[in-house]
Amino acid sequence: MRIYRYTTSFIMLVAGVSLLAAVTSFLALQISSAALNALSISPTPIIEPLLTDPGGLAILGIAVGAGLAVGLAGVGAALGMGTAAAASLGAITEKPETFGKSILYVVFIEAIAIYGLVIAFLLLGYIPQLMAAT
Repeated sequence: MRIYRYTTSFIMLVAGVSLLAAVTSFLALQISSAALNALSISPTPIIEPLLTDPGGLAILGIAVGAGLAVGLAGVGAALGMGTAAAASLGAITEKPETFGKSILYVVFIEAIAIYGLVIAFLLLGYIPQLMAAT
């Protein structure tokens, strides 16, 4: 069985992101629970309305969707930018008159990250309407 370089890189990326997310969430839970205990605040009044109220679940889903929109658009743009920038630099060194076309391709890739931000802002704009309805 052959193991390709791209497959190994993808598996390492997924493992690294998963480990980073697990460690970050663990530390955030430890810090937030310690801070709440120091202030004598129970986290139940904060979490319970989100889980019992249907509007709270909608707000939670919108917040997660906005985060995913920004994160996935950023990762996709970063991967595309790395590939396109390397290719455009190679093309510019061989033929300097291709500079304009190369910059144009890089700008199109940057637009993907901006689209993710726009979608996140559109999603977050619905939260006040949901809060007023509940």
